[in-house]
Amino acid sequence: MIFIPLLCVNMTYAVLSARTLGADDAYAIGRSFGTLLGRAGGKCVAVGYDGRLSSPVLEEALVSGLTQSGMDVVRIGMGPTPMLYYAEAALDHVDGGIEITGSHNPPDYNGFKMVFQGRPFFGEDIQRLGRMAAAGDWDSPMAGTASSYDIMDDYIERLLVGLPDCGFRIGWDSGNGAAGPVIERLVKKMPGEHHLLFVDVDGQFPNHHPDPTDETTLSDLKRLVADKKLDFGVAFDGDGDRIGAIDSKGRVIWGDQLLQIYAEHLLKIAPGSTIIADVKASQALYERIADLGGKPLMWKTGHSLIKSKMKEIGSPLAGEMSGHVFFKHDYYGFDDAIYAALRLIRASAELGKSVTQMRSEMPDMINTPEMRFQVDETRKFAVIDEVLARLQAEGAQVNATDGARVNTEDGWWLLRASNTQDVLVARAEASSEAGLDRLMAQIDAQLAASGLERGESVGH
Repeated sequence: MIFIPLLCVNMTYAVLSARTLGADDAYAIGRSFGTLLGRAGGKCVAVGYDGRLSSPVLEEALVSGLTQSGMDVVRIGMGPTPMLYYAEAALDHVDGGIEITGSHNPPDYNGFKMVFQGRPFFGEDIQRLGRMAAAGDWDSPMAGTASSYDIMDDYIERLLVGLPDCGFRIGWDSGNGAAGPVIERLVKKMPGEHHLLFVDVDGQFPNHHPDPTDETTLSDLKRLVADKKLDFGVAFDGDGDRIGAIDSKGRVIWGDQLLQIYAEHLLKIAPGSTIIADVKASQALYERIADLGGKPLMWKTGHSLIKSKMKEIGSPLAGEMSGHVFFKHDYYGFDDAIYAALRLIRASAELGKSVTQMRSEMPDMINTPEMRFQVDETRKFAVIDEVLARLQAEGAQVNATDGARVNTEDGWWLLRASNTQDVLVARAEASSEAGLDRLMAQIDAQLAASGLERGESVGH
């Protein structure tokens, strides 16, 4: 068997087109991960998979690789990524976990999200797996065993802990992703009125692409909320770790706006807490956290990077523009969009405000969506270094936590290199259209100075 170390394409988790990712790759990942975990004293790995068509074949090969490296495997079957994270956190004898998932990517993509002895496994960890596989650096002890465990009901019961008895009317859009069966069982145990969309798992995603950060994918949910006069609606990506939401008026509640709601609720329970958000989040969020008596911390984009920072500083809450929300308060600290939906219910009930009211209380900012521009992989980080050097020479007000985030009298703009693609990512926010135009002109000027132009934005 020949394995080409393809995993190096993604900093936060391994994801590739299923056209280039096959059973041999999954086997090699299992052998490498199992070897690494065994050398660290681990003995057991939980394995789950999403609803993509290629997932069962990859799961079979992954389990084979893990057991041949001496690992015992607990197969939890098809379900959302946070259910796998829950298995890794809640099952005493489990030392690591792997979810086979393409997340929010197109149907022909798939990949792996990994947990290693309770911590995120990403970046250099993934690079190391590729090097081990290429070198055949695998241990071959006595083969481990594989068993199955249906953890979904346990997971659902854990989700329900702390949920208040309130009668909200809610729309749920699973987008034919892996969260569907959990949502279907969950709402039967909840008070209130619930209307479900696309809970049947279908790896072709026939109704819409499973990415709730793309407003076009929320059309069906908006229609449902309007037709049924619901209080609000929530949507999930392909593996259930990213949340989207709309209020009763059909307005999108973006990731940083959701975090404002969660922060208001959390800071009443745990005053003075440090709350983390990524560099793409609105300045209004950071100001709101501070106004509520919390300590805002801007950090790098990437769910694994955020989780690692949370663990380092003991933060009870973090979130990203992409809809990843992390609750350590009353939960485990991993990104679970289904739990985030329940925390939205809890926040509304315990604050005594409707979701629509809380959305209406937020300042109206004028901002761009996340823009992505193609750039050669060998140039993307170099361009950011060039931009930072020019800005420093100009005396600009720059936060270099992750790329360049520049504050001006008009607002702020961001230019950073994607962790996962050969693109640069840009975003800008201002209080007026004229201000936004000036910010975009600054982005264009920096790109031109590095021999690039903004051109057309590329998709996810």
